[in-house]
Amino acid sequence: MSYFSYVLYSAKYTRFYKGHCEDLTERLKQHNHGHTKSTKPFIPWEIVYFEEFETREEAVKREIYFKTAAGRRFLKNKIAL
Repeated sequence: MSYFSYVLYSAKYTRFYKGHCEDLTERLKQHNHGHTKSTKPFIPWEIVYFEEFETREEAVKREIYFKTAAGRRFLKNKIAL
């Protein structure tokens, strides 16, 4: 089983969201169908970056890193919008 840390972007609202999941495609559908309270107001979302991991713990750790100042700088260099 694979786990993912991901970054979504809402171009309409110029907003990012960071998360983790097992099924990236299904999770994006959930976000875009309004099933997630924190992302519902900013639909539509697109995946702009993701990383794959073997364990959920690794994915959660990376998600937490993405939410730090250092993680935001890392993503700014990786994501060209």
